[in-house]
Amino acid sequence: MDEQNTENRIEFLKGDKVLWMVILVISIFSIFPVYSASSNLEYIVNNGTTTGHVIKHMFFVVLGLVIMRVVGMVKYEYIGKLSSILLGLMIVLLVVTMFTGQTIDGASASRWLKIPGTPISFQPSSFAFLMLIIYLCRYLTKKITRERLPIENIMYIFGPILLVFVLVAKDNGSTALMILMVSVIVLIIGQLHWKYIAGFISSSFVAIIFFLIVALNTNLIGGNRVHTWMSRIETFTSSKAKSTDVDDESVKAKNYQVMQAKAAIVHGGITGMGPGKSALKQMLPQSASDFIFAVIVEEYGLIGAAFLICLYLIMMIRIVMIASKMPAFFGSLLVLSLGVMIFIQLAVNIAVAVNLIPVTGQPLPLISYGGTSMLVTYLQLGIILNISSRIQIYDEEGMGKKQSIAEINDIA
Repeated sequence: MDEQNTENRIEFLKGDKVLWMVILVISIFSIFPVYSASSNLEYIVNNGTTTGHVIKHMFFVVLGLVIMRVVGMVKYEYIGKLSSILLGLMIVLLVVTMFTGQTIDGASASRWLKIPGTPISFQPSSFAFLMLIIYLCRYLTKKITRERLPIENIMYIFGPILLVFVLVAKDNGSTALMILMVSVIVLIIGQLHWKYIAGFISSSFVAIIFFLIVALNTNLIGGNRVHTWMSRIETFTSSKAKSTDVDDESVKAKNYQVMQAKAAIVHGGITGMGPGKSALKQMLPQSASDFIFAVIVEEYGLIGAAFLICLYLIMMIRIVMIASKMPAFFGSLLVLSLGVMIFIQLAVNIAVAVNLIPVTGQPLPLISYGGTSMLVTYLQLGIILNISSRIQIYDEEGMGKKQSIAEINDIA
């Protein structure tokens, strides 16, 4: 009886058990820095209470874990088949957000869409990003051996990428650039011909330059945030410059967030100040979301930060292992693509905190305070765990180590 109960309990964590354990550890750990950093929202921003924020965060953690498990009960092939419909829905919501979007907690961009009749708001851009990547993986898998016509690539690959990019770029430039970057990586992994990828990159570069010129010199694109992006880049380069022809006080004022984050990291030292004892969290804007890594380093030190990074590293290694073991091309491509999404978001958040790149506003996966991004990350990991649970099934069905071309084409 005990053995049977143990078996059922382990089976509840369907999929890669090591990945499950890493996700659970990071999720539980996230409660502590969020509780500490959210005091900033109560005492400085005057928004809610610390207890209220941590309860909300815990709710999203539990909801995310439930979503992961529910996703594991659906065949990932069905998710691929629904991706084009869901992507279309997300595009519609992005258009609606452009005209009726709201700001939250003093944000300067209208990225949130409120569900009518409820106090719930979410960012359609995060879900659109995910649906786009799933759609690309499925489309690249269909009829993989056939040379597609250029018009097919334009309509069914490059068109959706650029459409989502344009709709997101107006209010969220960093996410738009990540969409473009991850999409190109997916095209490369998905074995699209290099001439099409090179052409797409060149065309996109020209289009972005044209957009920047028009936005900076005319009023044709109303409500854009190009000036904010340029200011962040200018501030970043000025803070790195060694020349003395820059107004130091002006640079310090514009670079306040990064300076406080760097001070918090230095203050943490090797062992940290201890949980909840961050001295700089009250002076660090977005301490519970965009700059929460700095709070973690200050409270848990270099040792705590290294432990957290090791957990993320184990997560990435397990994702690569799952992709390498998956005999189905669509499953393998999807796992790698979702892993790239998580890795880039992780790398960008940490790079901003240590002042390696300009401020972007990307959250730390599974840790930063916020609902939409956290749930999307859990959804991504749920799909990956779903695919990992299918590896043994494929082996039992005798598919062998490598999927045949006929089987690849049959996924759609």
